[in-house]
Amino acid sequence: MPKIPRIMSTQHPDNVSLPFFAETVDMSGEDEIQEAYYAFSHLGCDEQMWDSEGKEVDDFVVKKLLTRYPHFFKRKRLGEEIFLTLRVPNPAVEKEEAKILVEALESIPRSMDAARLFYGENAPPPIFEVILPMTTSAEELNRVFYFYKNFISGKQYQPIYQGSITVAEWVGDFLPEKINVIPLIEDVEGMLRCEAILRDYLIDKEDSYLRVFLARSDPALNYGVISAVLAIKMALKKLYRLSQELEKDFYPILGAGTPPFRGNLSPYTVDYVLSEYPSVETFTIQSAFKYDYPIEDVITAIKRLKSFVRYPLEDFDENFVLTIIHKSMQEYQHIIEKIAPLINTISSYVPRRRMRKLHVGLFGYSRQVGKIVLPRAIGFCASCYSLGLPPEILGFSALSKEDLLNLKGIYKNIEIDLSIALKYFNSKSLELVPEVKDKILKALNLINTLNLKVEPDLEHREITNQIINSLKKGTTQGLTNWIIEAGLLRKFLG
Repeated sequence: MPKIPRIMSTQHPDNVSLPFFAETVDMSGEDEIQEAYYAFSHLGCDEQMWDSEGKEVDDFVVKKLLTRYPHFFKRKRLGEEIFLTLRVPNPAVEKEEAKILVEALESIPRSMDAARLFYGENAPPPIFEVILPMTTSAEELNRVFYFYKNFISGKQYQPIYQGSITVAEWVGDFLPEKINVIPLIEDVEGMLRCEAILRDYLIDKEDSYLRVFLARSDPALNYGVISAVLAIKMALKKLYRLSQELEKDFYPILGAGTPPFRGNLSPYTVDYVLSEYPSVETFTIQSAFKYDYPIEDVITAIKRLKSFVRYPLEDFDENFVLTIIHKSMQEYQHIIEKIAPLINTISSYVPRRRMRKLHVGLFGYSRQVGKIVLPRAIGFCASCYSLGLPPEILGFSALSKEDLLNLKGIYKNIEIDLSIALKYFNSKSLELVPEVKDKILKALNLINTLNLKVEPDLEHREITNQIINSLKKGTTQGLTNWIIEAGLLRKFLG
């Protein structure tokens, strides 16, 4: 049983400020090698996600880390005390990137060779887990698991041609012989079906544990913040039940970002998140968390997360939760359908911070107007906040006062999340969205019954006034600079 990491540093580009080691405004390549070392050595993270989904990635990361920082990695063994975990494309969804999966998996035995040169023959595999995004079935997981086992490590036993030596005799062993596949579940339906997906996947697996990654950003983007929070709680409940049924340990990973819409995990909100999701084992530390706050506070918060002892969620009315998910999701999607053109206009001026492609596969639901396309969750969130329209409030207009009262008992940080989000609300934003103005006002009236203590950020409001006035005039000059200025005040881009 290997050590299970508690803190996964990721490459999500939600930061406004750039780290001191960044050579370009859009981090990539060598910057990310140094970032991995910085996360391990200075911040205290014990895992780094190495992301080959939607971006170019350096497949020689293990060799570079071990040769550039030998003193550190002699002391902290990669694959034993600290971990590098690949996120690979899902060929079932990202067909244009399908072969990147093969390239990423092929790099695992090569990384093992580098580790054996560094540590000796008893080296632990430096990479032995991969994350499969947008998982919706056991079959998708099995394809990755068995492709590696049969076609990558398995080819070492094949002769090069009839009567010849084996591949292993020619070029060496292909180790490790198998890998663990971590399902990354990013949609509400998948979270509600996670028991069935994982039960099927584990039928022929001998491992005593499984890590399961629950996304927080994309469910919010696709279904609204209420549905995202509730779906994750349902999934955590189901994982707990399945763990007892199968007598296997499940270690949930929560993919939370800094904005309340994407999880509200900042150095100053750690205890709130721990109380909301107490059964989570591993938390993602994204770029805003790492680079938009004082380093002393970042390190203190990471230590707090690492020392937390998880415990099961309290029971809740699952039928009520399903009802609220359905109601709020429909309302949220109806609103987003109306404001998507505005969001897409401003999102093109949001700085990227990482060399990534747009993520267009998840959001697209059938309506009479057809399908709509949105930017990735970070760009979407940055766009909404830059307009003074925090996306957290979208979807509340479907609820009654009784719904909201009952919801407070399950979504424990609803008041904290809304209080932070509403600091950045600008009523002038409603001038840009007349089609949904009534629904937003209805949501605000309902939220006001919570008697929240909201201190508006007047400096942020002034910047969003500039953005709103420019959009009304049809000009976009200076838009990116204003988006950055507003993000610096919030301490996150999106």
